[in-house]
Amino acid sequence: MSTNQVKIKKLDNQGRGITYYDEQIMFVDNALLNETVTIKDINFKKKYYEAEVDEVIESSDTRVVPKCPYYSKCGGCNLMHMNYEAQSLYKINKIKEILKKYADITTDVKLVENDKPLFYRNKVTLKIKEGKWGYYSKKSHDFITIDNCLLASSPINEIINNHLFININNGEITIRSNYNNEILISIITEEDIKLNEELIPSNICGIVLNNKTTYKDNYFYDYIDKYKFKVSYDSFFQVNNYIAGRIFNILQGNLSGNNLLDLYCGVGTLGISVSHKFKNIYGIELVDNAILDANHNASINNVLNATYYCGSTDKVLSSINESFDTIIVDPPRSGLNKETLELILNLKPTTIAYVSCDPITLARDLKTLLTEYRIKKINILEMFPNTYHLETLVILEKKEV
Repeated sequence: MSTNQVKIKKLDNQGRGITYYDEQIMFVDNALLNETVTIKDINFKKKYYEAEVDEVIESSDTRVVPKCPYYSKCGGCNLMHMNYEAQSLYKINKIKEILKKYADITTDVKLVENDKPLFYRNKVTLKIKEGKWGYYSKKSHDFITIDNCLLASSPINEIINNHLFININNGEITIRSNYNNEILISIITEEDIKLNEELIPSNICGIVLNNKTTYKDNYFYDYIDKYKFKVSYDSFFQVNNYIAGRIFNILQGNLSGNNLLDLYCGVGTLGISVSHKFKNIYGIELVDNAILDANHNASINNVLNATYYCGSTDKVLSSINESFDTIIVDPPRSGLNKETLELILNLKPTTIAYVSCDPITLARDLKTLLTEYRIKKINILEMFPNTYHLETLVILEKKEV
């Protein structure tokens, strides 16, 4: 066997092949389980090697030709060289291994599949350099110009291909789309930009420049299932509406009670989806615009039992004189901090629904919560097809004394 030919033993949490090279562990981009490949761009990183596939000698039967022409360079996708069924199995095994390794959890998991592996994202953020739009390449700031993203919705791709109305050379642009193919744009740049309003497409609801509204509005409306939501340009909203709807279904089938606490509530989506199951719901969020949206969303969905607070969890909870039988948490990738975990345990809710976009911080937090709770259900949600990212929803219930 050539010194640059290796056999892939397994896949890591980022979808890279794992093998050994020069008696050190090596991570190989674009490799699949049990493949024999030759490698290039070998790079030693103190304790391990990194490399890329040069040629596939023995191919996995799960390998497919990526549909994206930028796949070999762009850093947006990771698993497009793997068929969808294999991606699903990889993610099931990934979450099982992480939960076992970091929290000794062996509970069975259920996968909620996506009905749309491509064109599913309702939001993308692109870099703009010297008038070109694109992404950074894998593991670098090398700029890759694109004219189409296979993960983004069709209306977003139309803007990527038709952006002469924005005269910008350098900066960052976030494009959102909604159920009605409308577009909301946010731009960050140091340039003095003038819009050519005669060329602005009719489906653009608003353009925000450096956090100031410069054209029409700084929000639009979107639907998840039957619920309507106002979404401001800087508010958190799930990027995959179909899977967000499946989260609603799971919560509705598992949560009910008197008082619900919705932490990191964003624009109020999760709490509003189960509001009919509770006497009162309380939401807490740090972003001002998100709280404004949450109050508005409660109103337009005829939810009369919701109260929202803007601020940090610990400070807000100290001012609320209520007990909670159910808590929903949907934190950022960093998960729950120690103080928030202690607050949740002290509140002693009967049920906790934990929505996570990072399985490692999820496992870390579950290890703490499992001192007082048991796992009722674990669902993997295929929120991000063709990438190694996944969403997980865990339902926990209080242990009997």
